[in-house]
Amino acid sequence: MTEAITQIRAKGLQTAVLSNNFYLPNQKSFLPLDRKQFDVVVESCVEGICKPDPRIYKLCLERLGLQPSESIFLDDLGPNVKAAASLGIHTIKVNDPETAVKELEALLGFTLRLGVPNTQPVRKTMEIPKDSLKKYLKDLLGIQTTGPLELLQFDHGQSNPTYYIRLANRDLVLRKKPPGTLLPSAHAIEREFSVVGTPFYVMEYCPGLIYKDPSLPGLEPSHRRAIYTAMNTVLCKIHSVDPQAVGLEDYGKQGAYIPRQVRTWVKQYRASETSTIPAMERLIEWLPLHLPHQQRTTLVHGDFRLDNLVFHPEKPEVLAVLDWELSTLGDPLIDVAYSCLAHYLPSSFPVLRGFNDCDLTQLGIPAAEEYFRMYCLQMGLPPTENWNFYMAFSFFRLAAILQGVYWRSLTGQASSAHAEQTGKLTEFVSNLAWDFAVKEGFRVFKEMPFKNPLTRFCHTWARSQSQWYPIGTRSYSSVPEASPAHASRGGLVISPESLSPPVRELYHRLKRFMEQHVYPAEPELQSHQASAARWSPSPLIEDLKEKAKAEGLWNLFLPLEADPEKKYGAGLTNVEYAHLCELMGTSLYAPEICNCSAPDTGNMELLVRYGTEAQKARWLMPLLEGKARSCFAMTEPQVASSDATNIEASIREEDSFYVINGHKWWITGILDPRCQLCVFMGKTDPHAPRHRQQSVLLVPMDTPGIKIIRPLTVYGLEDAPGGHGEVRFERVHVPKENMVLGPGRGFEITQGRLGPGRIHHCMRLIGFSERALALMKARVKSRVAFGKPLVEQGTVLADIAQSRVEIEQARLLVLRAAHVMDLAGNKAAALDIAMIKMVAPSMASRVIDRAIQAFGAAGLSSDYPLAQFFTWARALRFADGPDEVHRATVAKLELKHRI
Repeated sequence: MTEAITQIRAKGLQTAVLSNNFYLPNQKSFLPLDRKQFDVVVESCVEGICKPDPRIYKLCLERLGLQPSESIFLDDLGPNVKAAASLGIHTIKVNDPETAVKELEALLGFTLRLGVPNTQPVRKTMEIPKDSLKKYLKDLLGIQTTGPLELLQFDHGQSNPTYYIRLANRDLVLRKKPPGTLLPSAHAIEREFSVVGTPFYVMEYCPGLIYKDPSLPGLEPSHRRAIYTAMNTVLCKIHSVDPQAVGLEDYGKQGAYIPRQVRTWVKQYRASETSTIPAMERLIEWLPLHLPHQQRTTLVHGDFRLDNLVFHPEKPEVLAVLDWELSTLGDPLIDVAYSCLAHYLPSSFPVLRGFNDCDLTQLGIPAAEEYFRMYCLQMGLPPTENWNFYMAFSFFRLAAILQGVYWRSLTGQASSAHAEQTGKLTEFVSNLAWDFAVKEGFRVFKEMPFKNPLTRFCHTWARSQSQWYPIGTRSYSSVPEASPAHASRGGLVISPESLSPPVRELYHRLKRFMEQHVYPAEPELQSHQASAARWSPSPLIEDLKEKAKAEGLWNLFLPLEADPEKKYGAGLTNVEYAHLCELMGTSLYAPEICNCSAPDTGNMELLVRYGTEAQKARWLMPLLEGKARSCFAMTEPQVASSDATNIEASIREEDSFYVINGHKWWITGILDPRCQLCVFMGKTDPHAPRHRQQSVLLVPMDTPGIKIIRPLTVYGLEDAPGGHGEVRFERVHVPKENMVLGPGRGFEITQGRLGPGRIHHCMRLIGFSERALALMKARVKSRVAFGKPLVEQGTVLADIAQSRVEIEQARLLVLRAAHVMDLAGNKAAALDIAMIKMVAPSMASRVIDRAIQAFGAAGLSSDYPLAQFFTWARALRFADGPDEVHRATVAKLELKHRI
């Protein structure tokens, strides 16, 4: 607006300001702007009237000596604009300054933006000899002019100063090395001989937009996404250039690009080092030891980021790519990683702004992972496994650059006015780099196969130079030797990226589905659960189920051992499903959407394992298709049902039927109108041996005699539409063919039903915990208390650290249990299963509780999933068997098998 006012006054037009302002305690009016910009200043505190009173507009017009039709009024408040328009004044409602200037230009009939964007007068330390430059350009371009050479300096860029030049009718850009003594091999601009004191090159000026703030303020989310998509696309185009076809096969050395880069930036850092930075020392040692084994070679830009792109003013199209001084032939993933730096930097970072403290979903900007997938998709490449290395190196390089900028600022050579600040930033950025190095180390560790996955190893580690070696190794076996058939299934897979290619692709497909469909639907689904229609299934859930089915994200839970021919499910091992189940566990709704929710999963597995073909046809197929729901009736209010042998509900044989009588409660899912099957456990022979008294019947829900007494609440939550019911079964007649396996087989069946299903809840609890921790981290970054962000409070940092440690510990234990189940069977995994059922719910309760504490009262509300997560985690300390039972199991097995 200041620039617009300058151009308006240059045309001989008058300007005025109408301000609703006030007096300061010193009796001076508060008006923080340059009054010299205006012919008339009208202040409400002085005149005693304010906008939108028509009198203040008339007073202004009178002092200007104008009629209403001869004036234009701009304001950002609707009532003020409306009042001016009622007097016949032309008006512009200012929602966005850029748009308002365009509207003003249309009314005035001339441009208001004659200056060159992003420029300023040349800084004193960056001045260059204009006369010699003018002579050089006139000779070079054949320009015959006596007019002056206009010279401005672009206001961004940390290394090589860049200038705007206008000579006659030519608009040019000059980029040069900084003056003075430079670091070895830095600022490689040897494109022309020196006529300005240092080497330089000249290029055509390309008018357009340069977005210096990567969060793109003022743009719509869809426009922001389009900008980043265009950025990604142009990077793919650069990397698709055939160097030989365009004569650039000798543009750089072939091969070993990253080792050379590491050596170069280590050398650059050492040359500008002003103090010892521990993280930089660790990285200098770590990077050469973790170089990628496979590297592609393409043309690389070397400094590819948003503010080095010139965009079309009207559409998301890249017109030019700037700053090619680091370009060469090398590994293209360096460019991809470097273009993602802003994703991990805060918006307050003074040199290179970021947006890691912003809500990317709200902004519409793709996350770094999505941006990388977008690149891989356009280039037809599989995602790289060592992405963390590339990010670690990119931040290391940025730290070295910042150190060089700071070093030059000490000698007055830096091209940016902000250079002196960078001395404090090098350590911050190097710590970010080390964070990624640590992540890469964990990835490598997780991919290491266990030679004997059934043997635990305890090591004490010592260090010699750069190598680690074990001393005092102790081992002990926890399960029997695996059979050859089981053992052939391979080592424990700790990371999703180490899954087999088909399962890894399935995992990433599920992750995309969660991001694109499930998380965005959560608010509507939560609202439905709290509405009057909550006892009817959400239409949105049904729609998402169809989408999941279409994408092959359906019935993932059935283990390979139960369904070796993959007739009913995806044929995953327990370990493979554990990774997907954890991902589904990050949302309360995802398991049902993918037809992987309890109690249906256990009931379907029961039918697959023990059901007759007729029982499968009637009950299994509708459940697998998602057309029906089911429940499992075991728990009774009158007895301690954690001991299944206590069950008192009776099953009596009468003619061709079994007649059921009993009182059950906490029957999950029985209130759902889609529930068609109740898997019922009761006693057929109370005089038989203790574990042969129980039987399991398949009871159609429309059978007379099933009376739902009431829905039960869990900490006040109804969990509609399935709910948890208290039910009476009064002389319920069930056909004999609905008996599963036969009388007296109930205990055996329930133990088998709780095979893989025993650990599904634990897998999902890891997902609960990861989501809770992610929400907590985002919350504490955005909230301030007692004068500083929550993330800087020591207790908050301690909670985050403790939660991360506990999640990783529990995940390893869950994956180990799944692995032993795959290798040696469910019975051999009894100890591991009992341990995770002890650990996972309590761990999740603690992690979620810390997140709730960080959210304050909001954590107790339904605005976030934390309250429901906590409720489920606490409930599972009963629903999946009480802690005391699992502790007793672990203790007995420990005493039985240990010395």
